[in-house]
Amino acid sequence: MTSSLSKHPSFSGRPGPVLVVVADGVGVAPAGESNAVTEANTPTLDRLTSTELYTELAAHGPAVGLPTDDDMGNSEVGHNALGAGRIFAQGAKLVNKALAEGSIFETDTWRQAVRQGAASTLHLIGLHSDGGVHSTLEHLYQLLRQAAEDGVTSCALHILHDGRDVAARSALGYIDATEAELAAINAAADGRDFRIASGGGRMTITMDRYGADWPMVERGYRCHVHGEGRRFASATEAVDAMYSESDKGDQYLGDFVVERDGSPAGEIVDDDAVIFFNFRGDRAIEISQAFDDEVFEHFDRTGRDGRTRPDVFYAGMLQYDGDLMVPQHYLVEPPAIDRTMGEFLCAEGIRSFAISETQKFGHVTYFWNGNKSGYIDEALETYVEIPSDNVEFDTTPAMKVREITEHTIDLLRSGEYRFGRLNFPSGDMVGHTGHLHATVEAMEIIDACMAQLVDVIDDLGGVIVYTADHGNADIMFTTDANGDRSPKTSHTLSPVPFAIHDPNYDGEYHMVGAAPGPAHGLANVASTVFNLLGFDAPEDYLPALIEF
Repeated sequence: MTSSLSKHPSFSGRPGPVLVVVADGVGVAPAGESNAVTEANTPTLDRLTSTELYTELAAHGPAVGLPTDDDMGNSEVGHNALGAGRIFAQGAKLVNKALAEGSIFETDTWRQAVRQGAASTLHLIGLHSDGGVHSTLEHLYQLLRQAAEDGVTSCALHILHDGRDVAARSALGYIDATEAELAAINAAADGRDFRIASGGGRMTITMDRYGADWPMVERGYRCHVHGEGRRFASATEAVDAMYSESDKGDQYLGDFVVERDGSPAGEIVDDDAVIFFNFRGDRAIEISQAFDDEVFEHFDRTGRDGRTRPDVFYAGMLQYDGDLMVPQHYLVEPPAIDRTMGEFLCAEGIRSFAISETQKFGHVTYFWNGNKSGYIDEALETYVEIPSDNVEFDTTPAMKVREITEHTIDLLRSGEYRFGRLNFPSGDMVGHTGHLHATVEAMEIIDACMAQLVDVIDDLGGVIVYTADHGNADIMFTTDANGDRSPKTSHTLSPVPFAIHDPNYDGEYHMVGAAPGPAHGLANVASTVFNLLGFDAPEDYLPALIEF
């Protein structure tokens, strides 16, 4: 149960509101041609990050509940940490533990999946890379091996090319590795048929989020379930053909179906079992609803051949939305995040708002609130979602940053809110395209909008906290020994900025000096915000980044 907060013994807060600005994907890396953050003209951000009220925070690995310092942070775990004030085991770490202990294979969900798969076909769908943000190949391979050991003889794999959390054109290497794994499984016993059946780029099919592009989910559903798509003899042949047709990265490749003897190699039919093996939730929810929901209005699930939605046993690696119960069946329990920042503020009767566009709206609401949908207290909170455009974001580097800013200014000037939080998505979403100049433009628009917010906070006598959830825009390409550049579309391992703009600052507090790490990361932000609002933080929260 959430208890009340204690008043800070020496600081009662400022007269105006505290606003947290999360510049998604804006990490801190050495300046250079590949750094869109430093290549951009950003006078406002430069001022914010050059005062004594500035530090840098860890936003990856153990600092956000992931297994090692090699694990990139992401928006979901980043916002969990920002809102929770503590570090919870996340995604891959939870799955790693369940696989290492073998508990994942002792669940009723796994037993039902392999029982149904042994009688018919087991299908595995998910992101096919070792990026470690949504999935890993090692998780996939452990599922495949155990399924074979547990008696499954027919297994169809539906792969989603990455090219976003890994190199832009790396799909063929991952396909080669998986084909070798499947060949070894098939060779170990007569009658086994483990194969790749369908696939496509993660930004073309299946992996939409926040309802931004349901036709994308429909394309994936039709490809995986009904075998609708361009047909090739193998996944390798499909990728080779698409590479020859354009210079698009893997994430934007079209859908494909592997054909054997004139028919799809792995349509999903009645009595099959399906496991979605991504552990990250945002891009797994909609396809899960397409499989799970009895009443479904987003598209017609009937195939071109008239075959209706198959009756299958569907499960996720995790439950991707605990409030909506999506999916109903899952292999690993999600982290139980309680007593979030929002719960404490509501308990104190503090009015607050959260705002972003569709692409990141769930981050400042669902993930910030500890993986819980809806309001904590609708009487005290206002959530504003600005619809995102369904475009490739390098074509519109502003995204909805200006609109978010305008709405935020209106909310601040209303005088109704003591606390607000927003997410500027473009550093991440434009950064993911790999287009440097578009990302530089995105950063310059963020800077101009930050200047507007600073002016308003100055007028109101409030405080701005400027930070990010992980890196991305800070490293846009890598250069090999020959000087050739390769776009880097993934998140980075960089720390993120943390700056306080307090127009009434007179030295009564100072920034704690520490290097980014598990004790100096995103989870420390919540206590800092409580202090700036005039409260002591809960005892079990990570300490604030400021001292009085």
